[in-house]
Amino acid sequence: MNSIQFTPGGISRAGLARQLGLTRSAITTIVSDLMETGAIQESAKKTGTSGRPRTLLEITPEAGYVAGIDMGATHLRVVVSNFGAQVIREKEIAFDIAQDPEICLEKTDRLLQELLEEANLTLPQLSSIGVGVPGPVSADAGMVIAPPIMPGWDRFPIRKTLEKLWGLPISVNNDAELGALGEWAYGAGRNAKDLAYIKVGHGIGAGLLINGQIYRGSTGSAGEIGHLTIDEKGPICTCGNRGCLEALSGGGAIALQAKNAVKEKKNTQLREISTKNISAKDVAFAAQRGDFLAQQIMEEAGEHLGVALAGLINIFNPDMIIVGGGVAQMGDILLEPIRKTVKERSLLSATTNVRITTALLGRRSSSMGAVAQALSIAIHMIAEK
Repeated sequence: MNSIQFTPGGISRAGLARQLGLTRSAITTIVSDLMETGAIQESAKKTGTSGRPRTLLEITPEAGYVAGIDMGATHLRVVVSNFGAQVIREKEIAFDIAQDPEICLEKTDRLLQELLEEANLTLPQLSSIGVGVPGPVSADAGMVIAPPIMPGWDRFPIRKTLEKLWGLPISVNNDAELGALGEWAYGAGRNAKDLAYIKVGHGIGAGLLINGQIYRGSTGSAGEIGHLTIDEKGPICTCGNRGCLEALSGGGAIALQAKNAVKEKKNTQLREISTKNISAKDVAFAAQRGDFLAQQIMEEAGEHLGVALAGLINIFNPDMIIVGGGVAQMGDILLEPIRKTVKERSLLSATTNVRITTALLGRRSSSMGAVAQALSIAIHMIAEK
């Protein structure tokens, strides 16, 4: 089922047999059983350039519904989709992950219920829900472990609490890991074998995919690239260390540098904005309009990211790096210094085939990754029946 789900445009029975290493007769039996459940169907599209065209198989969009939730540091995005990963309803609102977990989950529940009502759906019609959070996650336990930007959430039973609240199977993962999955399944990483998704928002995290599988590490902390030390004498990070990448290039760090510059009365368009309201997005927009100070801040942020990514590329050797998150949506103003620094600092053998690009799904990468995770759970449940 996952092979059908994650093959763009569908896959033939022969293709399934090759991919899974099964005989055609075994595939025929499995496919027939799944078609009887209504979970998969034959696509109207055909494949094959010569001879008899092959019929493609696809997930039946109308077979059910799932939801994907991205709980960011400063935003909450909820997506309701059908089994074909076609978005039915979605909405993003302002959010503060530093609030009490019960308050955050209550807000999440309200937004989900609002979208379901708009879609004329009820909670029991959902098969499963995927949830992403900005911290190290024990996927087996369904909780975050010592998250730097989520005070009060350490070992809070997120999955258990939501399963009790909603009565549905819940999957909890790191938001950057889900960003990697979302881009691999539906976005810029569709043809990649091994990829790294770098989420540059208020904080910075990386999601690593190896052969289409999320790599979490032994304790779920793989990909915490935001806490690599870039400048040992740099500013103090939320984790308590000095000079972490997140403290230099995260959205909060970019905004703080701009605020300090305004307080020092430096020449910048950002002086037109109230100091307390300056955001990383404001800095990026000012840089795009030619503001020299803003350009300096964004260039330095990109260079620091490039140093970290050069190390990641030398170790991981992916064929694609996807830069996403709110700050990364500013495009070349951040991407160019990243590419330049990576080229200068990475081994030639490691960078020969790597492509560095921005997320095709934009701010939706993590929420669509949560949808993909929810679909995998739902489809697995159907296949086991």
